[in-house]
Amino acid sequence: MEGDAIKEDTITGEPIDTVAALVAEAGIAARRLRQVIARLTERERPPAGLDDLVREHAVPRRTVEALLRAAGPDLDGPLLRPSAVPRYRERFGYDELHRPRRAPDLTEVIAAAPAADRSLDHVSATADTAGRRAVWLDETFDLTGAHLVCVGDHDLTSLAVRRANPGLRVSVVDVDDRLLDYIAAQDPDIDCWHADLRFGLPPALAGTADLVFTDPPYTPEGVRLFLGRGAQALGDRTNGRLVMAYGFSPLTPALGLKVQRAVLELDLVTEAILPAFNRYHGAQAVGSASDLYVCRPTPDTWRALDRRLAKASINIYTHGGQSLEGRPGGALLPGALTPADVFGGGPVAVRSGAAAADLTGDPGPWLLRALLAVNAERLTLLVPNRHPDLADAASQAALREVAGAKYTLRYRRSTPDPDHAIVEAAATGAGDAAAWLLTHAHGKLGNVVRESLIRGSGGTLTKNEARAEAARLMDRPAWLDARLLDLPRPAVLRLVRASHS
Repeated sequence: MEGDAIKEDTITGEPIDTVAALVAEAGIAARRLRQVIARLTERERPPAGLDDLVREHAVPRRTVEALLRAAGPDLDGPLLRPSAVPRYRERFGYDELHRPRRAPDLTEVIAAAPAADRSLDHVSATADTAGRRAVWLDETFDLTGAHLVCVGDHDLTSLAVRRANPGLRVSVVDVDDRLLDYIAAQDPDIDCWHADLRFGLPPALAGTADLVFTDPPYTPEGVRLFLGRGAQALGDRTNGRLVMAYGFSPLTPALGLKVQRAVLELDLVTEAILPAFNRYHGAQAVGSASDLYVCRPTPDTWRALDRRLAKASINIYTHGGQSLEGRPGGALLPGALTPADVFGGGPVAVRSGAAAADLTGDPGPWLLRALLAVNAERLTLLVPNRHPDLADAASQAALREVAGAKYTLRYRRSTPDPDHAIVEAAATGAGDAAAWLLTHAHGKLGNVVRESLIRGSGGTLTKNEARAEAARLMDRPAWLDARLLDLPRPAVLRLVRASHS
């Protein structure tokens, strides 16, 4: 707050409205200001003076002075007038500040969650950690009415924080469709988005968050990427915060230094580090623990952020084929589209002829997303032979059910290279509602689904009727302005099925 502009001289009206405007300027960090105001209502233990207010609540003197000047006509000495106390307590949530907080118990929810994926560096935090994170966030920031974005959420922090404060809006972005489906089933009010962060943040999330939480891969590349995408999600560039779990072994301080340099390279300032705050089932190399970092952007954060993230490495993990020691994918099909070509920009349209994409590094989700992203008459995709969508007949049929209205698929798993398979996709040329939906995966979903419904009805639905039906089918206002590419796979499947009906 010390460096923040306090624009009290531009505010007119009742003193309480002037105070409220100053509090609102602090955004997610307004909680301490509300605590100062709450202290001014407590006649049973009045503060000795300005020094007490500054010291007790760790708020800069200039900010406390601004609050006192704004409330001036309602003050009686060091306290608010008795007649003003009820109004101030109600307006600034006195009861909410003092309500007891109990950590939510996610033991059963965590036990039933999808299994950890080692290739994504999944290590489960304990239920106690999830609960303590939720309470700490709720006690530290003004969460009610705010928007929290979880950049990756294998630990289910989103569910814990929502249980601690149901008035918080929460969004989760993750590459694991199983996890997104599970979170949405546990709390339908959480918006879930699919993204491989190496290729971008869902546009619908950009510039919307007040607070970001992430427990990224513990590599310099992973930390830089996840924090950088979190910064892109922040809407409040002055008061927004990024909270990160990260730990390193005391035996390898040089690795910790590399990661901390990656944070500094984003021009983020670290406000606090809470040591050994997080505990895990596993991760014994770092003592099954990690610290909690609180980072804040500076004006310099935004100047080169997009350029820095555009160079994100494919190899960001500590395990699997896309670990730092792994071989970069996308090198076995010369001249083909790379994953960055397919996922890193706007629509990839090949209006005639054939296209090919080298997805040899596919961790699982790329195959379906490439079928959605690329519009071509013929598309050849090189993928790992053990790809989950090719594992058995049921898996292959499931992929056909999602993408079959757009492409007829053939699977070739007997290529000369036993480690890879080829998926051949031929455009169906269908003009029905499902095909329209799938060939417009980059479009604004509300408009695309509306048009697909009109086409599916043979023109009997009006635009207004189709718009209302689209909103009902998606049942999430945030999806109306999103892209089909950014929805979790189960949601894509539901929309495809609805288009067929």
